[in-house]
This record gives sequence, C-alpha cells and structure tokens, in this order.
Amino acid sequence: MKSYFVYILTNQSRGTLYVGVTNDLERRLAEHREGLNSGFTKKYGLDVLVYFEETSDIEAAILREKQLKNWRRQWKINLIETTNSEWKDLSPRPRMGAETSSA
Repeated sequence: MKSYFVYILTNQSRGTLYVGVTNDLERRLAEHREGLNSGFTKKYGLDVLVYFEETSDIEAAILREKQLKNWRRQWKINLIETTNSEWKDLSPRPRMGAETSSA
C-alpha cells in the first residue's frame, strides 16, 4: 500500500508554519534539512516536523494539504497542539546537528 503524508514544519514552537504533502516523508524532511529546495522552508529554516497525517489516497492528501493551507494560523496551531502540545520534533530520524545523549 502506498502512503502519502500531509505535514507541518516549523522552526520553533509557535513559529513560522509550512504545510506540505509528499509520498516519502523521511526523504522530504531530509531535503528540507539539507536545503536542497530554495524557497520558503529554506528562507525561514523550517525543518522541525510538528504534525503529520498519513493516507493511502493521493487525492485526499492533496485536498487536505490545500485545506490546511487555507486555514487560519490559530487553527493550525490548535491542530498541532491536539497531538503535540510540546511542539516536539516528530521526525523519524534526528535532525542534522541535533545533540544526542549517550548513557
């Protein structure tokens, strides 16, 4: 089954928000972090994954992305905080340069 993801990135808690859609969330996050795509996310340093939804329907994913992009900022913040109240990075891999703790 193919998966598609609608996701929200930020640069800090309650910071600038970016809504995107992809069929490979891990690859797309790496592209954002490595600055491979010039534009909004690179300009504002948006690389913290704070929210995502998964679906097997590409059309549903695209519609949801468009819906979220049209939402008011506070609605997006409320959505994020329903599942991630501490605005933790939900990425499957640690961010480049992020500190790792060792026991």
